[in-house]
This record gives sequence, structure tokens and C-alpha cells, in this order.
Amino acid sequence: MTEDIAIRRKRLIHRSLYTGMKETDLLLGGFARKYLDGFTADELDIYESLLDAGDPNIYVWAVGREPVPAEYRSSVMDKLMDYGQNNLARKS
Repeated sequence: MTEDIAIRRKRLIHRSLYTGMKETDLLLGGFARKYLDGFTADELDIYESLLDAGDPNIYVWAVGREPVPAEYRSSVMDKLMDYGQNNLARKS
């Protein structure tokens, strides 16, 4: 049985808000609330795979501290990096 896309979006938003690392909760939670409603099923697949990479990795990639590995480079990662860099700049 296929998960309804609205339920999937809600599940991914929840997962983004409670990653286990406060910095990533803030980053991914805000990002998910802003973008996931507009994501296609394919973009949700990419985002879900990205979440599986782990909080510390996602954070250092999103803020530009380390290069994004080839397998995680995507338009979704580009949006996350842009979101992270813009939000960090506002809080500084």
C-alpha cells in the first residue's frame, strides 16, 4: 500500500523537527515547513534519503563546512544549502 503524499509530508516534517541535534532540528524543521508542501514525490524521495545521511553530516553540508558528497547533490540539497546559509546569516 502506498502512503498518501499528505501523510508522507507530515511524517517528514515531524522527522525534520526531531532529528536529535538541536541545530539540525532548527535547520531541517524550518526548511521542511517551508518547502515540503510543494515537493513532488521524487523530491520527497530525495529529501528522505538525505535525512538518512545523519544529522551531523546534513548540518555540515548545509552550512558549507564540508563539501556535499556526489550521492547527495541534488536540487533539494541546493535548496537546503541556500536556506541554511540565508537563515544563519539572519541570526548572526
